[in-house]
Amino acid sequence: MRKLAAIVAVALCGISSLPAQMSKQEQDEYVKYGQLLYYISNSYVDSADMHKLVEKAIVATLQNLDPHSTYLSADEVEMSNEPLQGSFMGIGVEFNILSDTLIVVSPIAGGPSEMVGIKAGDRIVAVDGQNIAGVGIKNNDVYKHLRGQKGSVVHLDVMRNGVAGTLQFKVTRDKIPLHSLDAAYEVSPGLVYLRLSRFSMTSVQEIEAAMATFKRQPDNLILDLRSNSGGVLQTAVDLANQFFDKGHVLVYNEGRQRPKTIDVSDGKGFFKTGGLAVLIDEGSASASEIVAGAIQDWDRGVIIGRRSFGKGMVQQLMPFRDGAQLRLTVSRYHTPTGRVIQRPYNADKVENYYAEIYKRYSNGEVYDKDSIRFPDSLKYYTLKEHRLVYGGGGIMPDIFMPLDTAYHSAYFSKMVRMGILYQFALSYMDTRRAAWQQQYRTFAAFDKQFHVDDALLDALADYAEQRQLPRNDADLAVSDVEIRMLLKAYIARILWDTGRFYEVVNQSDKAFQKAVEVLLIKK
Repeated sequence: MRKLAAIVAVALCGISSLPAQMSKQEQDEYVKYGQLLYYISNSYVDSADMHKLVEKAIVATLQNLDPHSTYLSADEVEMSNEPLQGSFMGIGVEFNILSDTLIVVSPIAGGPSEMVGIKAGDRIVAVDGQNIAGVGIKNNDVYKHLRGQKGSVVHLDVMRNGVAGTLQFKVTRDKIPLHSLDAAYEVSPGLVYLRLSRFSMTSVQEIEAAMATFKRQPDNLILDLRSNSGGVLQTAVDLANQFFDKGHVLVYNEGRQRPKTIDVSDGKGFFKTGGLAVLIDEGSASASEIVAGAIQDWDRGVIIGRRSFGKGMVQQLMPFRDGAQLRLTVSRYHTPTGRVIQRPYNADKVENYYAEIYKRYSNGEVYDKDSIRFPDSLKYYTLKEHRLVYGGGGIMPDIFMPLDTAYHSAYFSKMVRMGILYQFALSYMDTRRAAWQQQYRTFAAFDKQFHVDDALLDALADYAEQRQLPRNDADLAVSDVEIRMLLKAYIARILWDTGRFYEVVNQSDKAFQKAVEVLLIKK
């Protein structure tokens, strides 16, 4: 009631006490809302839950602004920060609630949801058979549904743009790790690969620690930011800073009420020279785009992959007295050339903003770069070599790599969605882990000697049949290479860590191979 009293006091004492920067019209609307609450409190026929009314009003107001301004109640604030500064047990997704629907912003790399093929933009409509769409779900409800003990299973019904009906996923909860650097290894003498899953407060320190383990400073570096949806803005600036001499503009921000602020490199980075390739895709957003944009604009390295997500807005944390928090968009960030990376959006149809990612599949963009059209007004030129680049909707790579669907089949997709492939690897290794750790003393030995043979593939198919996925020999033939590769990668992850998973996967990853080719040719 104290909050209500404060609002009513403003409403009754007039506009003289309101912020001076407000226009007369804004001041009138501010007072009007206070009067509304006052009238309800004093004259409504029944007792009204004023707290609930205010909470819903805040959420409804933000839905008319932009896709990234959000409100968190007091008991949601701490939980929402965990992907950046803590660990927890769950399914591993970053999410948003839009139009009363739970939307996956990004699966956390290496987490249980990514393992079964959940993607950014997916709408989770039911959990363990219970409908959660259109029922007023809140962040706290999501945590209750999706978090739980390690090893517990949750069944998700998911709607995906462009796919008829719902998709069913079986996700085994696991510990969502603190670290953000999923892999760091030497591909060949002098060539290092780094995969960053998110921009946490410790990301740069993690990378510096990994770099210190190599015998010498690498000549070439591959930075993999695919499916990295961003995180701490300052970390993006700090990471970009590692690649430049002193005096290079890395990014700048400005908004209606925010003066232009410019971040400039200090020349203290750990990789200011040497070949650099950055891998991006449609899941690379926000902080990832800051780093990729700076590197592209200054011609510092080559950007390889597909057009990034296109999130170029800065949210400022604004606390309420009850511990709740507003994450309000206050400015847009610009790459050094002045490009705005934020994709266009319609505040009245924000759901289309997330659906746009899937339109890239239906309109052919992820398969053919020539399907992408940029107006001449969005043309920019890089600052050193004066190459043509574009703004207005993500970072367009220098080298386009189409989505590889050669090994995809309905059977393989269901196997991944149901979690069968990874569950089989875990089950298979239960009785073999100790023996195989003795047999394969090093990852190099495992990588060279271990192969997924036909007997192991048949065992996987039998395991799938036991879990109500009938064997499909035609689809198995189509997806044979991909299934064998992923199964070996999962086994490597179980025997060692997530980094080894990527060492196996990268051996058949065309974007990774292109990066190696480009860097070694330049060398």
